[in-house]
Amino acid sequence: MANLDTLSAQEIARGVAEGSFSAKEVAQAALDACVQRDREVDAFLEITYDLALERAEAVDAARAKGEPLGPLAGVPVAFKDNMNMEGSHTTCASRMLESYDSPYTATCVSRMLAAGAIPLGKTNMDEFAFGSSTESSCFQQTHNPWDLSRVPGGSSGGSAAAVSAGEVTLALGSDTGGSIRQPASFCGVVGMKPTYGAVSRYGVVAFGSSLDQVGPFGRTVADVALAMNALTAGGRDPMDSTSQDVNLDFLEHLDDPVEGRCVGYVPALIEAAGITHEVREAMQAAMDAFEAAGATLKEVELPHIDAAISAYYVIGPCEAFSNLARFDGVRYGYQEPNCATLASQSSLSRAHGFGAEAKRRQLLGAYLLSSGIYDEYYVHALEARTLITQDYKKAFDQVDALLMPAAPRTAFHFGEMSDPTQMYLSDMFTISSNIAGNGSISVPVGLGHDSGMPVSAQLQTPAFHDRTLITFAHALEKAAGALPVAPRFAGKGGYLA
Repeated sequence: MANLDTLSAQEIARGVAEGSFSAKEVAQAALDACVQRDREVDAFLEITYDLALERAEAVDAARAKGEPLGPLAGVPVAFKDNMNMEGSHTTCASRMLESYDSPYTATCVSRMLAAGAIPLGKTNMDEFAFGSSTESSCFQQTHNPWDLSRVPGGSSGGSAAAVSAGEVTLALGSDTGGSIRQPASFCGVVGMKPTYGAVSRYGVVAFGSSLDQVGPFGRTVADVALAMNALTAGGRDPMDSTSQDVNLDFLEHLDDPVEGRCVGYVPALIEAAGITHEVREAMQAAMDAFEAAGATLKEVELPHIDAAISAYYVIGPCEAFSNLARFDGVRYGYQEPNCATLASQSSLSRAHGFGAEAKRRQLLGAYLLSSGIYDEYYVHALEARTLITQDYKKAFDQVDALLMPAAPRTAFHFGEMSDPTQMYLSDMFTISSNIAGNGSISVPVGLGHDSGMPVSAQLQTPAFHDRTLITFAHALEKAAGALPVAPRFAGKGGYLA
């Protein structure tokens, strides 16, 4: 009897292809694990039992006919609940979309399914992806599998927690300012934000259209690379004007040595105010690991990176205000009953359909785009974006990859970050990558000595050097060791006969 917790995505796909177990057995074991473990974690907003079993039966039928199977055949996958998937709801964890049925399937979801993945369901998130802890979800709180009294991070907290608890092998999230990498760090899994344009955003409910990117969570770098192969298969998506043709095998150079290559670091970031000693220790461990592997460490500067958060909280709310204007309570979404006029219905539907953080960001965006304010803030934010992007280019002219913290601290307790501005600082090390559009990844380095919680390092590479990013991430993982499923859940359910 095999424990699903200990199998990688490659091992599951190989086992299904060889007949060691069926895709339906894997799906049932994963569903059993979800039922048992999610009572404590609350990672899922919806478990798609019927869809999972139907897809598993289709994989098994294809194998019985001798048809070639996809690279993710039988692998249990979860999707953040801002990704449309026919046969499920897409709520964005908001009352506004509480009963919204997905009318079609997002490209990122369809490509995972085409590769043979089994859809376990839709995961919890901060409402419309506005947050860093998943506490702004209108439906439930997701708990960190390593300590149920702590947050899983956000906004893709449900996806990170589902992988960390062993409920699924892979999950997809979206990252606008750190929403994959920060929860990956908090939950002790690998989380990758690919280069902007590498993965189609078609069918994903937009937050910030120039910042959003879809990416995978996994327990190992190899599993994330396998997911990237599926997400980029088929090339450019004509349904997404920003989509690019990425014709790469992300596993091809997974084990390449980093000896003789150069890793940059920014001393000011490691010594930044608010960063804990556990994170500084993790950074030093990562630096030591690269030196031991034969890489050269080099100090570099990103002189305008301090402006990244300010630029983000201008650009992001402006784009959110534009994108969320469609939720007016008329065509779809929550509709306030018994209103005398169309104007009052739209106003009250938005007032009662959106939560506090969603309203806060839309109001900020409306203000920043208003006459007389636009030139003072939005234009300057775009100028800052250009300077930050130029800083990265100069840094990458000197080094192959950049090493920096993924988050300033380990996972905090529920309610600990009551001040929105303090919450925003959770993404202080991740936002610049979205501003510049380059690829980045969060890799667990170990557990904090005091908190006992996972702590990670972040790696970044130039735009469309995502395969190089995976090579460096795997080298770090080999030195640090991948973290297992969170101990309290390991081995509870999820067995294959």
